[in-house]
Amino acid sequence: MGVHTGDSIVVAPSQTLSDVEYHLLRTASLRIIDALGIQGGCNVQLAVNPDSFDYYVIEVNPRVSRSSALASKATGYPIARVSAKIAIGHTLDEIENSVTKTTKACFEPALDYCVVKIPRWPFDKFASGDRGLSTQMKATGEVMAIDRTFEAALLKAIRGLEVKQRDLRHDGMSALADDDLKTAVRQPTDERLWALAEALRRGWTVAEVRRLSRVDLWFLEKIEAMVRMEQALVQAGAGATENLLEEALRMGYSPTAILDLTQGGEAVSGKLATFEGMFAYKMVDTCAAEFESATPYFYATVAGSSDFVQPKTPAN
Repeated sequence: MGVHTGDSIVVAPSQTLSDVEYHLLRTASLRIIDALGIQGGCNVQLAVNPDSFDYYVIEVNPRVSRSSALASKATGYPIARVSAKIAIGHTLDEIENSVTKTTKACFEPALDYCVVKIPRWPFDKFASGDRGLSTQMKATGEVMAIDRTFEAALLKAIRGLEVKQRDLRHDGMSALADDDLKTAVRQPTDERLWALAEALRRGWTVAEVRRLSRVDLWFLEKIEAMVRMEQALVQAGAGATENLLEEALRMGYSPTAILDLTQGGEAVSGKLATFEGMFAYKMVDTCAAEFESATPYFYATVAGSSDFVQPKTPAN
């Protein structure tokens, strides 16, 4: 709460909601839409108290919005197309899912991967601007990354931002005194993610960072694991074992980042070359591979084998 949705990092599917909380919010959203008589695209934003089952309705957008576009791309579910079909009188059980060609639009999308969206702020061009984030949106764009795990998707999204930072290291944060770092952890800004990582890098406990930032423990523990991986690579240097390198690759660190962290030169580069066969492409198909997909799209990952779709017509 307190930060505009467009300025917030988004993770899908939800990682910190219990099954009871998820279905509570899902049921509330459906009841709201039904009570308002909405037909077509709509998103409902809610806030839930993690210490109880209390929740609040923030807003209802009865239209295809920026959030709809993100949800559509993240799940592969064609929200705009389905909304248009509903507008001309079709029902969900009549509309064919254009991705699978076998299921209907009433099938809710299922994800077997993780999606991370990070806003792109213009502070590299407007360096004197106020970096504080609140209810007024300041982002001018966003990147969305897909991978098998949260860590890999997060690192992929950071690289996609095309800023100076390529992972969780930040020269500006490492130069801060502890008191200034506490302020950076406490206050929401475009650089808060790197402040959280720097705090954990300095040995602050997850509980302490949680108390200052109010960020959920699940995310902080994931960031801490990534920081520990960075430290392990730095400590190993040119002597990094193949097991450590494979673990780093699976966590989402690119070969370039690993070489930079280890400073291992040709010794590490040669070991990384042995893992080239692990890089693969997996399918986004709206149904977690339960049904065959007719028009899928793919994301790159370290998985070992690619999802292959036989072309229906031979290439010329």
